[in-house]
Amino acid sequence: MSHRVRRLLLTFAAAVLLFLGLVRPAAAHGFTSTVYAHVTADRDGPIRTELKLEYDLLVVSAADAGDDDPLFRDGTDAFENGDADARSAALDAHRETAVGYVTQRFTVTSGGTACEPAPAGAFRTGREEGVPYALLTLDWTCAGHGTGDHEIRSTLFPDSEGYVKGTKTIVTYDVDGLTGSAALDTGHPSFSVGQSWTERFWEFFRLGAEHLLTGTDHILFLLALIAGSRRPREVVLAATAFTLAHSVTFLLAALGLVEVPADLVEPVIALSIAVVAGWHLWRIRGRGTDVGDLQAPTGGRLGLDRAGWTRLCVVFCFGLVHGLGFAGALGIEAAWSWTLLWSLLVFNIGIEAVQLAVIAMLFPLLLLLGRRSPRAALWATGTLSAGVAVMGLVWFAQRVTGS
Repeated sequence: MSHRVRRLLLTFAAAVLLFLGLVRPAAAHGFTSTVYAHVTADRDGPIRTELKLEYDLLVVSAADAGDDDPLFRDGTDAFENGDADARSAALDAHRETAVGYVTQRFTVTSGGTACEPAPAGAFRTGREEGVPYALLTLDWTCAGHGTGDHEIRSTLFPDSEGYVKGTKTIVTYDVDGLTGSAALDTGHPSFSVGQSWTERFWEFFRLGAEHLLTGTDHILFLLALIAGSRRPREVVLAATAFTLAHSVTFLLAALGLVEVPADLVEPVIALSIAVVAGWHLWRIRGRGTDVGDLQAPTGGRLGLDRAGWTRLCVVFCFGLVHGLGFAGALGIEAAWSWTLLWSLLVFNIGIEAVQLAVIAMLFPLLLLLGRRSPRAALWATGTLSAGVAVMGLVWFAQRVTGS
């Protein structure tokens, strides 16, 4: 193997490791969380916020912050017993601790003046993304209400306990005739309901880009596509099929028109990673000893042979499932609106920007390596596919068994 080939191989390996180093382990529960907030108001009443917070994280964090051991015991027992009524009762029995925790970290201001919160009704419970959530409604009395200059701020999770590594707060609002949505996190904890469309665009673009970049399973699926593509046309068509498929189900699911349990979606996403990566390994074992033996014929529609079309169909089907996973990152449940559609499309554009960047960075390196040394390219893609397939199977087993 020549010095130039070794350098190309090392460059490709370094690029792959760079992407894997930028992402977190593909385990959402216990590491990341999503808070959902719906904000409404008219000129004659208080601002109302309907908050959805992951139940066990709320119990653990509120009990820790308020030094309330009974809340931890009661809330944890109710969580483990799967009793929805007991979960609500545990939070209501320790309302001061739970509400105090939330209102210290989720605030509303009007004209620069803090609004005063008051609970509206008891705690309720539900499920989001397959896990229990607590529902809390708050009414905020604002001295400056009516000015339209309202700011929403969320620093809910993580706290000092270190259990949660990051939280997104997805806000939809209809306040004094101003409607829209926003995405808050540690780096961008607040927004004004009077923000410009460019600010809303950037927030959801950034959220989409970060979601793909920090979503190890989706990144590995892309790496499997890249490793198994025989020429530029194949990777472009595969990426296009994946994009079209996940865009369709992403929009349908996020708009509430399609609903599939996360307990089903997440294992299938993991399985899709293993299948697409294993496809390339199967072709290596059955058809060739170097990349040249695996090249596709130039004939056929769009320049694809039967194997190419079969792979494209498989990618499209798995892309439909990945779209449900992307939609779960937002979890917006609202009636059809152009404002919501705009936010979803921008979120999707952010996803695509990262996807194209990954392909543009890695696939040319593989092409160059294949021209210099087909055997080295075969080893590179085979090793990558084997690693991705093993990770996909491990995640599939973990998600099926709930471990």
